[in-house]
Amino acid sequence: MMGAIILLHRWLGIAFCLLFAMWFATGIVMHFVPFPSLTEAERFSGLAPVDRVQVRMAVHDAVAASGIKDATRVRLIQRSDGPVYVVSGPSHRRAVRAFDGQEARVTSSDAARAISQDHARSRRLDAARATILAQADYDQWSVPNGFDRHRPLFRVAFDDAAGTEVYVSSLTGEIVLDTTRSERGWNLVGSVLHWIYPTVLRSNWALWDRVVWTLSLLALMAAMLGALLGILQVKLRGHRMSSPYRGWHALHHLVGLGAAAFVLSWIFSGWLSMDHGRLFSRGQLAPAEAGVMNAAPDWVAASSLERQPISASAREIEWFAFNGNVYRRDRVALGSQALVTAAETANEGYTGFLSARDVQELTTRLAAGCAAPSVVAESDDYPVRSAVPGAPVYRSRCGELWFDIDGADGNLLQRLDSSRRAYRWAYGALHTLDLPILMAHPSLRDVVIVGLCALGFVFSMTGVVIGWRRLRVSLTV
Repeated sequence: MMGAIILLHRWLGIAFCLLFAMWFATGIVMHFVPFPSLTEAERFSGLAPVDRVQVRMAVHDAVAASGIKDATRVRLIQRSDGPVYVVSGPSHRRAVRAFDGQEARVTSSDAARAISQDHARSRRLDAARATILAQADYDQWSVPNGFDRHRPLFRVAFDDAAGTEVYVSSLTGEIVLDTTRSERGWNLVGSVLHWIYPTVLRSNWALWDRVVWTLSLLALMAAMLGALLGILQVKLRGHRMSSPYRGWHALHHLVGLGAAAFVLSWIFSGWLSMDHGRLFSRGQLAPAEAGVMNAAPDWVAASSLERQPISASAREIEWFAFNGNVYRRDRVALGSQALVTAAETANEGYTGFLSARDVQELTTRLAAGCAAPSVVAESDDYPVRSAVPGAPVYRSRCGELWFDIDGADGNLLQRLDSSRRAYRWAYGALHTLDLPILMAHPSLRDVVIVGLCALGFVFSMTGVVIGWRRLRVSLTV
């Protein structure tokens, strides 16, 4: 048995030692430079005030023009070619022009360039020279599945100091992603390597999922065998532990014993990042819950909201269905909005959000035994935040099932059953070290993460040296 363990660990280690070293090194990079995305602050700052004079269609007419029967949300935004309604439902999304209801897809490079330039000017970026680089379904930075509804994407480069590039949705004409030269460079040696994320592989999600899950599992097996072997090979001399090995093998053994707990927990939790419902629940709504949450409202009834005044400085106007009612929210700043229903008027100061009572009326229809919703604290063990600064997130506990709902727009942010809560600790706490005590001290967390990953890297490099020496001997025999 010992011979089998040694043999299996040796060749799995040779196969995966470089992968281990890469994961630890790139993990440090990822901690400080995340994968490129368009933050809500960047998205909103790029919006222009809606020109209400050009809006000639009521929201219910826009829904009818879209042809989306199960529409639950409608947003009104200003584009360089006029205001556009973006109509969304569980199954589809479509943009229609607010003055005639015609399809508002972006089909030309000139239109995409004009939209990107307006966005850049609103964000005070240098938009004098905007160049269309490509129109494609996928590239290295747009492979995540969240962009599927917007493909193909126009990639536009600005001639600014940061080397900014933005991506324009061909479906809605919105900016959905931006990157800078620095983000792209660091992520090539960070997320792209860490997640094994080359475009040719990641564009096929199912294939990428199977490949990375399998590699992570084999790596976990190598680490577990190594930990077992390391413990079994410890020699006791009086009250001191020693290694039977010499040189690099002794260093690998002793550093491995010191790093074993971290390496095992980190590789295990990294493997769980690819779980995708294999062992833990995915946090998705059950069909009956989705039927309640995504119930299409009577959009004709939403016309009564037209009588409520809209601020001339509103940059985005959204109508959404929540618990059978239609709400309208007018966003005038990143953290300021008015939320109205047919029976209400806009709140002064533009700080309106859903109330705990509104949320409770919905969640009692989602599940039985729901307690009164509470606002999720920033320091909560199961953290979640609204995209709107200062907006409450309500947690409704219905026995073992929890629902976290955004008070700004009524979106369900998390569905936590016991399996999903366990996953939060098995993956998040172990892999990103987002433990409450460390989250309260960000600098300490930085030091811990960098220190542990550096230890894991040193341990992995001892394996690389040993593996290279073994391969040289095997190849010369």
